Amino acid sequence: MKRPPPWKKKRPPAPEPGAGEERMRLNRFLARAGIASRRKSDELIQGGKVRVNGETAGEPGRTVKVGIDRVEVEGRPVWLPEGHEYVLLYKPRGCLVTRRDTHGRPTVFDQIDSLRPGTVAVGRLDQDTTGVLLLTDDGELNFRLLHPSRQVKKQYEALVSGKPDASDLLALRQGVELEDGPTAPAQVQLRGGDDYEARLEISIHEGRKRQVRRMCAAVGHPVKRLKRVTFAGLGLGRLKPGQWRRLSPGEVRSLRGRAGLGPS
Repeated sequence: MKRPPPWKKKRPPAPEPGAGEERMRLNRFLARAGIASRRKSDELIQGGKVRVNGETAGEPGRTVKVGIDRVEVEGRPVWLPEGHEYVLLYKPRGCLVTRRDTHGRPTVFDQIDSLRPGTVAVGRLDQDTTGVLLLTDDGELNFRLLHPSRQVKKQYEALVSGKPDASDLLALRQGVELEDGPTAPAQVQLRGGDDYEARLEISIHEGRKRQVRRMCAAVGHPVKRLKRVTFAGLGLGRLKPGQWRRLSPGEVRSLRGRAGLGPS
């Protein structure tokens, strides 16, 4: 079902005096309101099509007071949606985690219809990695889930070449040396295989680029297939590759709790 344009939505009640003093960059405000991406919002602002409290907004970097300032795009009032958007996607193989690709390759945003322009992926999975991918327009949650201090757990299933021996598994568990420094200790279990390939269960809390692939290659067992099975406590459930669902209120509360945040 198509969402109504932001200017046709019911206007939220006026805030009490002194309340709602949250400030937000104007381009982010427009993206959260579903008008356009931040980049396109910058173009609207620079083109003189956005007004704040009756005055033309001059710079994309200016801030507005949420719930207090009146924002208009081409004469039509715009308000923020009542809540944030939280989506869990089973990322299929061959999709890029980007809004659009200059070479026309498929992206994860092709898999989901009606996402708000301000909704982005929390972290990335490389093109050939499948599994759990969280998308949201909750910027503070996104930032915190990716910050090293939160040590958010990510669990993977990896099919690797050859069969790692005890010393290989110990190296992965203790941390291996990569070109950008040693990895933190990981939880690693051998889940079967033969002399030609093996299945590993690997849990990490870092978020370096292609980290699991690089770790396995460093101990002599390159990854043949990789799937992220959980992220921050979220699993795939009954989803199939390319399918997605919105998070339940309980899942959102749990995520925000992990990030040290209160209710959304």
